[in-house]
Amino acid sequence: MPKTRPRHFFFILILIFLLGPIQNGTAQEKVGTIPLFTYLQDLEERFNVKFSYVDEDIEPLKIAIPESGSLSEILSWIQTETQLRIQKLNNRYYTIAQSPIIDICATVLDNFEQNTVNGATVKVLDSDVALITDVDGNFTMTDIPKDAILEIKHLGFKTLFIRARELIAKPCKKLMLAEFYHQLDEVIIHQFLTTGLTRMADGSIQMNTGDFGILPGLAEPDVLQTIQALPGIKSIDETVSDINIRGGTNDQNLILWDGIKMYQSGHFFGLISAFNPYLTDKITLIKNGTSAQYGDGVSGVLDMRTKNEISPTFFGGAGLNLIGGDLYGQIPLSPKLAFQFSGRRSLTDFLETPTYGRFVERVFQDTQVTSDNDFYFYDFTGKLLYDIDPDHKLRISFVNSNNRLEYQETNEDDFRSSESILNQTNVSFGGSWESQWSPRFSSLLHLYYTRYNLNAENSTANGQQNLFQNNQVLETSLKLHTRFKILEGLDWHNGYQLTETGIRNATDVTQPPFKSDIKGVLRSHALFSELEYGSKNGRFNARSGGRLNYITDPGTFDTFERFILEPRLNVNYALSEHLNAEAKGEFKSQVTNQVVDLEQNFLGIEKRRWILSDNDSLPITRSRQASLGLNFDHPKLYIGVEGFYKQVRGISTATQGFQNIDQFNGEIGQYDVKGIEFLINKKTKDYSIWAGYTFNVNNYTFPDIDPSEFPNNLDVQHNLTLAGTYTHRGFKLGVGLNYRSGRPFTEPDPEDPINTDFFPSRINFQSPNSSRLPEFIRADASAIYEFSLSPKLKASLGASVLNFTDRRNILNTFYRITDEGQIEAIEQISLRITPNASFRLRF
Repeated sequence: MPKTRPRHFFFILILIFLLGPIQNGTAQEKVGTIPLFTYLQDLEERFNVKFSYVDEDIEPLKIAIPESGSLSEILSWIQTETQLRIQKLNNRYYTIAQSPIIDICATVLDNFEQNTVNGATVKVLDSDVALITDVDGNFTMTDIPKDAILEIKHLGFKTLFIRARELIAKPCKKLMLAEFYHQLDEVIIHQFLTTGLTRMADGSIQMNTGDFGILPGLAEPDVLQTIQALPGIKSIDETVSDINIRGGTNDQNLILWDGIKMYQSGHFFGLISAFNPYLTDKITLIKNGTSAQYGDGVSGVLDMRTKNEISPTFFGGAGLNLIGGDLYGQIPLSPKLAFQFSGRRSLTDFLETPTYGRFVERVFQDTQVTSDNDFYFYDFTGKLLYDIDPDHKLRISFVNSNNRLEYQETNEDDFRSSESILNQTNVSFGGSWESQWSPRFSSLLHLYYTRYNLNAENSTANGQQNLFQNNQVLETSLKLHTRFKILEGLDWHNGYQLTETGIRNATDVTQPPFKSDIKGVLRSHALFSELEYGSKNGRFNARSGGRLNYITDPGTFDTFERFILEPRLNVNYALSEHLNAEAKGEFKSQVTNQVVDLEQNFLGIEKRRWILSDNDSLPITRSRQASLGLNFDHPKLYIGVEGFYKQVRGISTATQGFQNIDQFNGEIGQYDVKGIEFLINKKTKDYSIWAGYTFNVNNYTFPDIDPSEFPNNLDVQHNLTLAGTYTHRGFKLGVGLNYRSGRPFTEPDPEDPINTDFFPSRINFQSPNSSRLPEFIRADASAIYEFSLSPKLKASLGASVLNFTDRRNILNTFYRITDEGQIEAIEQISLRITPNASFRLRF
């Protein structure tokens, strides 16, 4: 039977890309603007009519002239553009007057770098009418008294007062807020390392891909690659699917996309992020001091949100690099309805590029898979945005991602072939209803369904053995989050979350016969509550609360029933204009973990399978963490230092990736990591230079192993980053150097390396993790040139090189016994020199 692949998806993207945006013309084209007073005189002569009005109401106004139309159409156009009230007295005489009720709009910007100010409060004085600006700093109000006074304020800016009548003009007026330097500059960094990265008052990091500048090694933004530029975050095996935050494993991170928990984070076996960045508007990274609204993720939280506001016009973009192509956009269907979409597909199954060649070398080294394989990936997303009214918004999101490897090997003697398939998919749906019930009370109702599936199939050439493995995760969740403004600067958050997670692990082997099908379901009820306070002078910000989890197995309430209380704290205090201190702490838990399949299991390719805690062989994983930090933030210089301690209990050796598996057989223990993070960043308008350093000591404790305490597999004690970026007009350049000390590994016992008392023979190892690999050093560079093809069509050319010194870095070393009964050392090598190039369009 012929194999089928969704190649047509990529060609559809190219077709849409070539067609470009189609813009509909309006019924009346604008050909210039003149004073309304002059235009009315012209209308009087053309149509033999007379207008009666007060000069003061007309003289300040200008209007875009319609090219053609009847008098009634033109007058209707004038009313729409100026919000004047035009009344017909008879066939010749009309009156024009200011309407007492008007519609207004504006965009709020800061007057320093003209960045949009999202979340600013806009209140009509002497009324209950109030709202906040959207992510682009925009706001719109209808039926507002023309003489009403608006109060516009935001923490860190001076309050602005303006009359409603001044905001009638179209396009919407830009309002500049003056920064109040003594309030906010010491707790928020507007440009952190590169443009688009912001350090918030609570210590979290926000990334805005629309404003993203450049980082070394990245010609295009990649969410999971970008966060590795920050202290305390790295990938021990150089993949984005194995992000280690303060010594934790990747499965201990909570990754959310539009509020949906993601169980797949990488493409191409983890070398590329599975999340298209071009509609991902705001990404929040939290290492500690997490809000009580978040469950799971004992190591860190990565919360990705797509664009959430309706644009009145179409926008989009497309791009192509040496791995794949993508397309994205938002289509306005009406003033209240819009549709977002994005799609990305690899070229890897029909075009081999130098970048693809390097990726293949990295992923399939020391495996049975050769370059003669059929591999591809794709992802696409959709989002429907519906503004029911100004106070109620409905959003529906969808995401699908897929990785597929097909490998066929033919026996030269009898021409019989063996076939192997590895398929990884994630399909998720989510919906939210956001409501502003009053100026003080708002709510967010969110629900989602996600399905993750990993299938591995292998049939030998002689048909003697067929292997099938399946890992499936099904999860549904409902969450209600309310916010009540008790006083100015004091908010009370409350909520409830119901989550049900089912995981299946199945294995079927024909020779020798073996079948296993393990299914489990856990249900979690969580109540959370916290207070959030910000002082009027901006010097003190605090968030404190907790989360109460009730976790059960629906089928066995009597054997698995747990209550877990998780307090959370986040405090930030400005000691002076540029110096502030912060203290954070949290207790967290999670019921999902990943078992690491070793290299020998399937074609030599490592796979990770999700499993559920069962309160027996794998307990609920729980963590507690505390940190203290001190930050100096000047507009051109940032210096930050933070010390932390984290303990994670209830971990299994099966989830930690040990490769001396004969010694470790699912023992339960914990790890403790303590360390310090340091970052210095010198920045100007044209360049940014930084150095980041992390020192930590990370140790396991397993009571049933001798010795019981030894270094963690992720115990990289020294991690240093030196980098810089330079921007001049449309040109951006980034160069960086990454250094880290070697990770621990376990060597065989040199005196007695092989134990022949077992069949098959086993390796006798030394004390666990008693040896260390050489240090890791990698230098990266990237460059981007942005230019305009037309007023509405922007383009960019990008190039990047990973490891441009072509250094041979050893990521891991493990041992196995050959067919000849000898011990063989296997070294996994990092990416060698890896170029990439891209071309992008924005319209």
